[in-house]
Amino acid sequence: MDELARVHEIGRTTAESIAGWFAGPRNQQILEKLDRAGVHPPAHSAAPTSDQFAGKIFVFTGTLTRLKRDQAEAMVKHRGGRAGSSVSRQTSYVVAGESAGSKLEKAQELGVPVLSEDEFIEMAEG
Repeated sequence: MDELARVHEIGRTTAESIAGWFAGPRNQQILEKLDRAGVHPPAHSAAPTSDQFAGKIFVFTGTLTRLKRDQAEAMVKHRGGRAGSSVSRQTSYVVAGESAGSKLEKAQELGVPVLSEDEFIEMAEG
């Protein structure tokens, strides 16, 4: 429950509700039947694996050539950051791929640091 409560926009109340559902005897029976039937959700952790990007918001714009957009966003989330969809003063970095448009312009207007895809990958791996 604590791990779930740390996920952005979940919170303690929702985490308690979800944990309570999974703990219910009737729901345990349903889960056991699904398991026996071969239904296995993919192993995936929503919790960050590091705090490298904690408190940071990344916005991706343009076409990324080395990563798919969802891969880049997952890299941010796994490092404790958030992937945003629009540029604002709260945006920490804009990662600009090929043919970046209005989001890049907005970042430059607001003075938000802009990274290339390669710089983002270096930052994430460093």
